[in-house]
Amino acid sequence: MIFSAHATSAAIELLVECPADPFYQPQLDPCNPMGYIASNTWTGITVGAVLIVATIQLVLVLRQGARWMLLMVAGLYTYVVGFGFRFALHSTPDSLGIYITQYLLIVLSPCASIAANYVLLGRLAGSLRCEEHILFPVQRLTLTFVASDVTTFLIQAVGGGLMAEDNVSIASAASHVFLAGLVLQLASFAVFTFIFALFLWRVCKREPQVWARDRMHYKTHRTMLGRAMRWMNDWRLLAGALGISCVGILIRSSYRVAEISHVFHGGIFSSELYFYAFDTLPLFMAAAVYVPCFPGRFLENRAGRRLF
Repeated sequence: MIFSAHATSAAIELLVECPADPFYQPQLDPCNPMGYIASNTWTGITVGAVLIVATIQLVLVLRQGARWMLLMVAGLYTYVVGFGFRFALHSTPDSLGIYITQYLLIVLSPCASIAANYVLLGRLAGSLRCEEHILFPVQRLTLTFVASDVTTFLIQAVGGGLMAEDNVSIASAASHVFLAGLVLQLASFAVFTFIFALFLWRVCKREPQVWARDRMHYKTHRTMLGRAMRWMNDWRLLAGALGISCVGILIRSSYRVAEISHVFHGGIFSSELYFYAFDTLPLFMAAAVYVPCFPGRFLENRAGRRLF
């Protein structure tokens, strides 16, 4: 998608005229950075769904704590703003300024969700009193990954901002900066996911009582409904939610890296279907999974109080 913006700049410099009708064969329009006309229907569905998830999470933060999840809430609302610009793109598909604005908002806003996941692992380990099963000290782990998230965010923001330049050489160099930020973000999150998976494996093998801690409670219930209600408070359910969130973010990040680096050629990145399948849907699932499994319901500190 974003390399089409560079083609647009080149077209301007070479005095290539944009077609009189931008809605006719948009895939062949050198001035259309997306290669298609954004669907207002899909944009509206996405805006509505993400707003619902963000608002529910905000209410859950106020009721159950886990204030670091406000990072994810803020990221979701920013994501919605980015999709709002797609309504404008539907009417003016050749607008490079609107395209870059929505692109940066949509691409950068998940950094907040990634940061929330970084914090969650440390809080989960502390609540279970199993910090020793994480490869690094918990505080250092959280600080390191959050710092990497901020750094990659800034790299992407700088690169994305410079891609709006009319100078093709500057825009091309900026795209490489932007790609570097995406690659570093993907690598950092992949390492985090490995550390999280290793943590779960170690708790399962070395701390069987902790692993089955909550299972003992819901096994005492005789009715299926009672067992189901207790299962909803099992910490492993939260761990599963974090795992699903990690997978969603990895899928989305891999898609974005492949998109910018031109790993694949053809119509995959000029197709709205693939955009929603490999970007929007995985990110939505990465956030929506915390609605039924909100961290504030599971986590307690060493004094038995809810973590805020």
